[in-house]
Amino acid sequence: MKVFVFDLLAYDANLDHLKGAETELPYPLAGRYFDRDIAMRTYEEHLDAWELLDKLGYDGVGFNEHHCSPYGLMNSPNLMAAAAAQRTKNLKLLIYGNLLPLHEPLRLAEELAMIDCLSKGRLISGFARGIPREYQVHNVALSESRARFEEAYDIITRAWTEEVFSYEGKFWQMKDVAIWPRPYQQPYPPLWYPTSNVESISYMAGQGFHMAISARHWPSFPQVCEALALYRREYALHRDDPGRLNAHAAEPFLGLSIHIHVAETDHKARDQARPAYAAFHENFTRRYFELGMNKYPRVEDFDRLVDEEKVLCGSPETVRGVLGRILEQSGANYIMGAFMFGNLSSEHEQTSLELFAREVMPAFAEPRAAVV
Repeated sequence: MKVFVFDLLAYDANLDHLKGAETELPYPLAGRYFDRDIAMRTYEEHLDAWELLDKLGYDGVGFNEHHCSPYGLMNSPNLMAAAAAQRTKNLKLLIYGNLLPLHEPLRLAEELAMIDCLSKGRLISGFARGIPREYQVHNVALSESRARFEEAYDIITRAWTEEVFSYEGKFWQMKDVAIWPRPYQQPYPPLWYPTSNVESISYMAGQGFHMAISARHWPSFPQVCEALALYRREYALHRDDPGRLNAHAAEPFLGLSIHIHVAETDHKARDQARPAYAAFHENFTRRYFELGMNKYPRVEDFDRLVDEEKVLCGSPETVRGVLGRILEQSGANYIMGAFMFGNLSSEHEQTSLELFAREVMPAFAEPRAAVV
């Protein structure tokens, strides 16, 4: 089992006083509320955390892209991955992922190739489509999302693999292009895609993307297992298709994306994680309710999520036992652990990461030897 840590890189300050009588922060949140010193500290603490992950033997760190919200200060995951490449030696850098419909794809192809060379081949390139609010920010029609995504990743993979190429699409056109640098990994870095619905699963498996499924996005854990099984079947069905992405990958990486918090006791872990999860939920996932996308659990159900094993929270012994059960049932071969969420303190995050690395991971994997 591989273990990646997914980092949302939230602004490290409590902004609840700005909510007034509402449950969510105002949007847009005006610039006068931004504190540059808090932002500077936030970036430094997370860079330190990624360096710690490398030393503790974690397999990789996952970056994300979100815009115009203190929920996440990772507007450019490529910029953060480049910084992390200079602070780590072995950690895989999973960009999960660049929002292809919103950006110029040739620039993304170049930046990702740069990161792959900077990191000596540690890049994993995730592509995503983003949330409705981000389409509003970038003035891109949400109805064009799928078509833009498909056109963009076609351009990116062709830029990586063809000596010289031209492209004539609906959204982008280019002639006689040969990018420099080229990816360090050949033919290109592994491609991953986050998904939470059956339609995307079938399509992306057919294209050859690796992926992680978020446990809390599905009504029950058996349905999570069914979704992973569907992905394996679809991936195998299209394994020999000509022109398929990730053609060099015989088997998919299939993972569970799940919130994790470990403390010395079950009671202590829940007490620390419960308010942090509430902050995460209220400051981000409520935006889906506003848009009619009612797929997220209510925040007051945190303890139920833990009891239903959709959130891993407890002592090392408890988390080890639950993790063993869900890995056996699902057949997942990696975990995307959201250890850093909401307003969880950096002290509690570090303790959780250390306890998981030293008392949970060894039961499921042969991690690299820790050097701390």
